[in-house]
Amino acid sequence: MILYHGSFLEIAKPDLVHSRPNVDFGRGFYVTPLYKQAAKWCGRFKRRGKEGIISRYEYYESQEDELKVLKFSFYSEEWLDFILNCRSGKDSTDYDLVVGGVANDKVFNTVELFFDGLIDKTEAINRLRYEKPNLQICFRTEKALSLLHYKGSERL
Repeated sequence: MILYHGSFLEIAKPDLVHSRPNVDFGRGFYVTPLYKQAAKWCGRFKRRGKEGIISRYEYYESQEDELKVLKFSFYSEEWLDFILNCRSGKDSTDYDLVVGGVANDKVFNTVELFFDGLIDKTEAINRLRYEKPNLQICFRTEKALSLLHYKGSERL
């Protein structure tokens, strides 16, 4: 499987040192199998006057049996709870790899309404059920990152 990472830098050797805390699936290196999604991630850097660079990686899903993996096939109560725990710094799980939907602008607004107590969990899930998730994969450990192989990059 080919995976993409959108940034303002070419990232030939991904690491966990530069990852941010309190994001969707916690601290880790984020990629997507969707080229358009990676290009969108580059957009936030381009709006700040930086370059947009998409790094490309090869990943063999057959090696996942070596990892502790959490997969969300759709937006669900479990996905919402996991996102909220990660974003609030309360994630204590030891997953190597987390796969699931991106909290894009529309989804993020629903998550924020729930997080702020303005809607309940049932209402949040009802709203999210109509959203088609984009896919993100978070490599959370060095063990997981060792299975990601750099194949090049391009400037947008």
